Amino acid sequence: MKNTSGPPAFKRPSIRVVVEQHLDDARVLWSIRAALTSSPHVELKRLLRFDERLVAHLDGLVLAGADGGHLASRTLENPSPASMFVASVLALKSGDVSGLAKLSAVAAAEPDAARGMVSAFGWVPRSDLADIVKRCLNGDRPFLRFLGIAACAVQRVDPGAPLLEQSISADSDVQARALRAIGELGKRDMIDIARGRVSDDDAACNFWAAWSAVLLGDRGRALEALTETAFLEGPYCDRAFRLALQAMRPAAAHAVLQHLGNSPDKRRRLIQGSGIAADPQYVSWLIKHMAQNKTAQVAGEAFSIVTGADLALLDLERKPPENVESGPNDDAQDPNVDMDPDGDLPWPDVEKVEKWWAANESRFQKGTRYFMGKPVTREHCIDVLKNGYQRQRILAAHYLCLLEPGTPLFNTSAPAWRQQRLLAAM
Repeated sequence: MKNTSGPPAFKRPSIRVVVEQHLDDARVLWSIRAALTSSPHVELKRLLRFDERLVAHLDGLVLAGADGGHLASRTLENPSPASMFVASVLALKSGDVSGLAKLSAVAAAEPDAARGMVSAFGWVPRSDLADIVKRCLNGDRPFLRFLGIAACAVQRVDPGAPLLEQSISADSDVQARALRAIGELGKRDMIDIARGRVSDDDAACNFWAAWSAVLLGDRGRALEALTETAFLEGPYCDRAFRLALQAMRPAAAHAVLQHLGNSPDKRRRLIQGSGIAADPQYVSWLIKHMAQNKTAQVAGEAFSIVTGADLALLDLERKPPENVESGPNDDAQDPNVDMDPDGDLPWPDVEKVEKWWAANESRFQKGTRYFMGKPVTREHCIDVLKNGYQRQRILAAHYLCLLEPGTPLFNTSAPAWRQQRLLAAM
């Protein structure tokens, strides 16, 4: 009698090695990709090449059938976002409902790993999701409803009435995800629901309600709440700071930057904000900070966001200084284990930048907001989405919503080929 008690055996041992390599490479590539989506030096065409490599390894696992799924599930003994992403993609591709139920139970208990599951729902084609998402939206567990709302949001598909229902759900995580989805989907008809939660006791609900309301056109209490969050230490301060400055009028943005100027420990934030506020009056000040190693790279990035000048392309960069550490080092006692967010930025050559600015300053009018060298328009933002770097593309996506409230937020983290298709249609 055939033994069916254990996992399926590989008929050819050599194939197992290949499948394991596909699995390992897919997990590593997803982890790197997650970082690249907010990178200062990655364009859409580079993200596409990376995505094609990831697809090749996922296809190898799909072709392995049950063997690929079995190996992927074993990696969830110590769940990570990358392992959850791969296992979820395989389950979605094969229509394995019971396997997805098991994965969702793991993800519900491991919030960090849940990121990988949501990413998988955003990766696969919509055709692989319809029935699964309906089950999630009508599920009896809060995490299933969270996953259903998240899946619709990352795919930019309006789930209809369930979104309203989940926004007033008793579970705070589901509420927060639904409030975020209101902004991502451009649900202008639900702006009052978002406005009603901008003073919520739950920090996540408070932030996402304000964030969505601002994207949908609120420049009153929601923008005030977003600005307040920007000055608080926590997981939402960077997002809040970025969008609040983009939504403010130049005078209000200038006041925020002046306030930051009173805190020497906020210098990097001040430099970033000067680029986002994007008034040419800040450019000379930014150039001065390019002469200091601690602020040179972030000042160069801010300069590029205002002027559109690509330091590397225009040969306005210099060699990195010696003995400058840009992240974790070999000292086991050093508590710094984070990657340097500016590590991939060019080092600006101050003298060359000054000459470029002297030749181009007359094109810029002080008191006017510029973005990548031009006033903010829909056409220009679409061009940045096509050709800019990821951090610039994120800003461009925000601007499209701010220019035309009710516009769904362009998903700069979606598979690159899907982004290209959407941009071609725009």
